[in-house]
Amino acid sequence: MSGETSHQEHIGPYRLLSRLGGGDVHRAAGPDGRDVAIRLLPAGVRPDVDRMRAVLSPYAVDVLDGGPGHVVSRFVPGRPLPEAVAEGGPMGGDELRRMALGLAKALVAIHRAGLAHGALVPDSVLVVDGAPVVVDFGLVPDADPLDDIPGWAATVTFAATGRLGVPAADALADGSLPDGLRPLVAAALHPDPAARPSAAELAEAAARLELPAAPAARPAARTARPAPPPRPEPAPAPPASTGMPDFAAAHELAVAQGWARLLAALVVVVAVGVTVMMPVTGLVLSLAAVAGLRLAAAPGPRGWPGALGRTLVTVPYAAAVTVAVPAVLAAVSAVGGEIDSLMACAFGAGAGAAVLWAAPGVRGPRRRLEAAFLAVARVPRRIAAAVAVLGVLALLAVVGAMSLTPSFAPMYGLQSTLENSVDRLQAAFTRL
Repeated sequence: MSGETSHQEHIGPYRLLSRLGGGDVHRAAGPDGRDVAIRLLPAGVRPDVDRMRAVLSPYAVDVLDGGPGHVVSRFVPGRPLPEAVAEGGPMGGDELRRMALGLAKALVAIHRAGLAHGALVPDSVLVVDGAPVVVDFGLVPDADPLDDIPGWAATVTFAATGRLGVPAADALADGSLPDGLRPLVAAALHPDPAARPSAAELAEAAARLELPAAPAARPAARTARPAPPPRPEPAPAPPASTGMPDFAAAHELAVAQGWARLLAALVVVVAVGVTVMMPVTGLVLSLAAVAGLRLAAAPGPRGWPGALGRTLVTVPYAAAVTVAVPAVLAAVSAVGGEIDSLMACAFGAGAGAAVLWAAPGVRGPRRRLEAAFLAVARVPRRIAAAVAVLGVLALLAVVGAMSLTPSFAPMYGLQSTLENSVDRLQAAFTRL
């Protein structure tokens, strides 16, 4: 497709205006008249536009549309990191801390949406008033999020040293990096991917960095090749006075994330309520749902075993809680009155479902739900509809869980066994 577009006036509803960014980016006008940037991709590449649009961060491009062979984003002129460093020299102090923190936060948003960058290098970072904006994520098939961590290290190392093409490991060895940054870069370059910090851990550590300021007269950065021309990519424009992302965009994102968390919580309430009413069916459906969410977020088939493994690890956790809750209720009944044995078992199953979704230490499924709801949460009418539907379902699930007799179908024999076991347990506690 990229070979044909030079002769096209339109790509879908977008009218091409000019070629930018080394030939693979066009400035274009959208159907509503606003300027957009269209990045052309190799023939046959089909970007996951839905997930790319779910990446909402002031430090990552805002994808608007796309299709086979192209991705559409807002047109925002920005300078690639190599050009910014070539002009101003290596970064230091708060400027370098903002760069390290912003890059890490961009990766957090990308990974949360179930994507990986796959090719994070200085050229894939734009600088707007000192704040980084990561571009070109999600375009490498089967990319592993763990492999983005060394990319963060290499990009931050370049920002700190201005030495393009010099491996970050070499910069560590020759002492080019500030002392405060060295341990974090070394951890990100660990040869074992499992031993590297996550993007969230990088962001947390980068926020605490205290780095020496760059020299007042910074020398021109040494680059192995001329800096590429600016590439337009979507990004909220940070205020010039602080170099930080636009407050309105950050506020909009925070509101959307709040609604997404509420919608995800309502889904968990529905799942737990259904499990209390139908313990066997509810547990099976919850297990299948959380496994499906993790599989959907995995970076291709290579990530499926890990996704299934993380789900299976939570099963013993859920099973222990499922067994413990009826036992605790039976013990409490010895001093506070008799409790229905069947309901005790049902509440145990509901607690087990809650563990699968959102217990302490189990954050994956809830985060996947929040990422899926982010696109909905940015449109007021969609928010209202989603909250209304899920709110009604959650209310019905709670009312049903508290008032209906649990059904252990299709395992009716199990129902009788559990009920008798809890009855005997209550009797034993009563005799104590």
